[in-house]
This record gives sequence, structure tokens and C-alpha cells, in this order.
Amino acid sequence: MVVRNEPRKGGRIVIVSLFGKKQRTAGEIVAAARDSQKITGTELISELFPDFMEMHGDRLNDDDPSIIGGLAHFAGQAVTVLVIDKGLSAKDRIAKHFGSPAPAAYRKSLRLIKQAEKFNRPVLAFVNTAGAYPAASAEEQGQGEAIARNLLEIAGVRVPILTIIYGEGGSGGALALACGDQVWMTENSMYSVLSPEGFASILWKDASKAAEAAEVMQLTPEALLKANVIEGIIPEPSAHKRFCRNLAQVIQPELEKLTQLPAEELLAQRHARFRKF
Repeated sequence: MVVRNEPRKGGRIVIVSLFGKKQRTAGEIVAAARDSQKITGTELISELFPDFMEMHGDRLNDDDPSIIGGLAHFAGQAVTVLVIDKGLSAKDRIAKHFGSPAPAAYRKSLRLIKQAEKFNRPVLAFVNTAGAYPAASAEEQGQGEAIARNLLEIAGVRVPILTIIYGEGGSGGALALACGDQVWMTENSMYSVLSPEGFASILWKDASKAAEAAEVMQLTPEALLKANVIEGIIPEPSAHKRFCRNLAQVIQPELEKLTQLPAEELLAQRHARFRKF
């Protein structure tokens, strides 16, 4: 069963509790979001989009593999797919900066989103990142500008954009692909302005207080749903195939609803969604 917000006269309410499970601490959810057994981006693509065709390059400078982007069909409809992937092997993880995109990755994602708009394809984005790549080389290549450009341009894209955070959702690195029409989180995921360790280091000068920081930050799916920051929570069983079925059961009806909206109404709802924050 999916937990979500439903519109109702007088406001928005949470309609179910999460699967009757024992309430977990924020620290436990952070650990689950970072678990090494979590589904990888490549596996997610293989399960949900078997005809996926990857596209490369930002057409400016480079091709950063931390964001995998390309074309596929979902429920008989052509879509553009973007996935932040942390990698599996040691070599792959290093090449992908452990899922921290460099500027070329964000520019590639924006190129594919604008291409999707041109050909009237919805965009599905899957996010699992601790944050944008924090290296000096990324700053030299315009990391801040690349993220800001995504936020600016995506705000006006006239096709549906649906984002699912399936692991870590860290800071602007995640927001650059989570600024569309809907944001969903999986059961074992987090979404925050920075890591709990970073928060604890700033506030208490002690990174070891990360668990305490996680509670203060309200970065859990349940807290963010209650605050109307996200649209819903998707159950995340340990079996990856079952998890992908859960994803599909959410994506299909939500995508159908979004694609039926006229572009002007889609944009109006998107802008209203972010103005409320």
C-alpha cells in the first residue's frame, strides 16, 4: 500500500499509516537510504525500462556517467529517463563520484529534458545522491551555474516531470532533478538540505552527532509527507523486482494524470507547488 497525500476540502491529509510497521528513527532511515544492498540505477533501468537507449554528452564539454539518461517506453508511452546512479563496482563508483554529479551531468540532464519537451515526452527522474560533486574541478566547470540553470529551465518545461527519490536526496544536487511536477520518496530514502554529518558539524562542531541531527532535520519520508513537501511514499521491500513493481504502480497512474493536463495548467500547478514553500 502506498502512503500519499490526497486533496480534500479544507486541506491535504495523510490517508493511511505506513504499512503497520514500527516507527523508525531518522538515523535508521538514513542508514537504510545508504544501504549497500539498495537497488542500483542500472538495475532499476533494466527492470522498468527494458528497451532503454542511453544518450551521452552535454554537448558542451563532457559526459558524466553519474547521471544515466536516455529514451525508453513505459506503459506503451515514450518517455525520457534520468537516473542518478552510485555505481556497483569500485571502478564504476569512482567514475560516478559515488553518485555525486559533476556539472556535465546536470547539463546532460537538462539537454535531454529540453529534447523531451521538443518531442512531447514526459520525463521520469530517479534520484540517489549525497549531493553534487564537491571537487575543485566541478567548481571550475560551473557547478553552481549548472544546478541553477536546471532549476530555471525546468520550471518552464511544458511536459510532465515526475521525480522519485530512491535513496539519498542531498541538497541542490538532488533538487536539480526534483523541481518538476511531483516528487515521491521510497520508504528507505531521505531528502535534506545537507547530510546529517554536515549539519552536526556546523551546528555542534561534532559530526558524531549525525543521528541527533537527522532527527532535528526532519529528513524522513513521513515528516516530509506530513509537511506536504512530497506527494507520497512508496513501499520498498528488499526484493528488487517487487520494489520495481511498486514503482510502476505509482508512476503509471500519476503519469497518466499529468499528461492529460494542458501545458498551461501543468505549469501553473508546478509553479504553485514550489511557491507554497
